[in-house]
Parts: sequence; C-alpha cells; structure tokens
Amino acid sequence: MPLVHVRTFRVRNYECDAFGHLNSANYLRLMQETAFDASAAAGYGQKRYAEMNRVWLIRESEIEFFLPVYYNQLIQVSTWIADFRRVSSRRMYEFRLEGEQQLCARGFSDWVFLDSATLQPTSIPDQLAVDFFPEGVPEAFPKRAPFINPPKPPRQVFTTRRRVEWQDIDPMEHVNNAVYMAYANEAGFKAIEAFGWPWQRMRSAGFAILLRSCRIQYLQPAVFDEELEIKTWASSVRRSTAVRHYTIHRASDQALLCQANMTGVWVDLASGQPMRIPDQFLRDFESNISTHH
Repeated sequence: MPLVHVRTFRVRNYECDAFGHLNSANYLRLMQETAFDASAAAGYGQKRYAEMNRVWLIRESEIEFFLPVYYNQLIQVSTWIADFRRVSSRRMYEFRLEGEQQLCARGFSDWVFLDSATLQPTSIPDQLAVDFFPEGVPEAFPKRAPFINPPKPPRQVFTTRRRVEWQDIDPMEHVNNAVYMAYANEAGFKAIEAFGWPWQRMRSAGFAILLRSCRIQYLQPAVFDEELEIKTWASSVRRSTAVRHYTIHRASDQALLCQANMTGVWVDLASGQPMRIPDQFLRDFESNISTHH
C-alpha cells in the first residue's frame, strides 16, 4: 500500500465563485499543495529535491466534481501515489468535508521528474519509489487512459487573447497549472456571452452551467508577459451535459501550450438538479458545436 497523506483546508471567501462554490481552479491548487506536503512527509521536501537537483512538474490533471463546497467549510484532501513510471508518477486525490465520507471531488495529477538544471525528464530513483511504497513497490501498475485530443473544430470557433500577468507566475517562473484552468474558465464565459448567453441571462432564465469534470494537459510553459491565444468549442451534447474543448497557444509562434476538455452540466437553480439544455440555447450555439468524433 502507498503512503496516504491527509491535509485539511478551510475554504476562504475569496476562493469562492459567484455561486458561492469553491472555484474549480482552486481544487487544482489544493491538490498541488497537498502533494507538496505528502512528499515532504515521506522525506522529500523542497530542500531535499534541491540537493538532488531534481524537480517535479505537472504534465496532466483530471478532476471530477460531485458536491459543491462552500465558504468556511473544512475540506479534507487525501492523496497517495498510484504508480511510478520511468520518469513520471500519478498521484491520486479525494476531497471530503471533514468528518464525512461522501466524496465532494476526486482527481489525479501526472507529475514528471526533471533535472532542475536542464528541465529534461530523468529517471526516478528506485529508493524514492520504495519510500512512497514502504510495504513494497507493486510489480505492475494499471494502465493509464490517454488524454483524448479535442475533436475537429466546428465552423465557428471562439477565440480570445490575454497576456500573462505577474500574478499568474509561480516559483518555477512560469504560469501555474491551476491558472490555465482559470484562463479556460474565463474564455468559456466569454464564449457563452459571445453567443448571446451571458451568465446574467442564464441566471434570469433559472439555470447555470456547472463544471462536472475537467482533464487538462500541459505541453509547454508560458512565461510572464507572453500573449496567449485561447480557442474553444463544444461537442458531445447530451440531454443535460456537453463537453467544451480549449486550446491555449503562444500567440507569437502558435506553439500549443495547453489543452483541456471540460464537461459542463446544466443545473436548475431552484431545484439544484440537472435539467434539459434549452432548445434556444442549442440553436444559438449550433455553429460552435463540433459534430466530429
């Protein structure tokens, strides 16, 4: 069995969105913070990694949301290592309110082990794996499902640009992984507004689109003051859900930095239950919905 680490956080007001829920990007921040603590508890804090000239960076994350979390609630994040590959490791996470068993969210992050001088992937030491699996490293690990690339874009893709701000940068001197999710969320709201459905109109109509799940892949870093181009379109429309795809490119050379698939669910604000996507909404978004698979 791997080491399991649990950390408790109190949800702060500025971490919540307009619906009063813990903002989706902040789940990724809590995952990262808990991972750092778990590593330190196993004997691998930042100082030890610095002495090894090694660093971990996130390559991919996924999170599923089940129950909303609100201001001032205590949320417990449990984390453990699911696998070790030659240069990468998958870490799992579960979110529960303190003292309760029901899951609020769950997810994983794939971390890549890098040489801190060259930032090139390097082999994970055998002893490191042993230290995270004190009862013995499994002989084999389950296969990972690959990231699914977005489908071919429809005839009308929403595009917006933004410049990387100083507040977006982390100690690695590039855009933090959670910030890309914030970029995508903002682009999604702009897209919805561009097609005639700003969130105020949705609220007046008695519904909202809430995030059900997100899988995000990081391919290249973005740094301070770079201009980014964010494109988004939808697919896989069901009765009450749809998937919105995002790509984030560096505007200067169109290098793909990040891509994400996010599933949204239409929720009736009065009942809190999923509802059928309004016909008018679908008609207004028809040109932004891909029919390719």
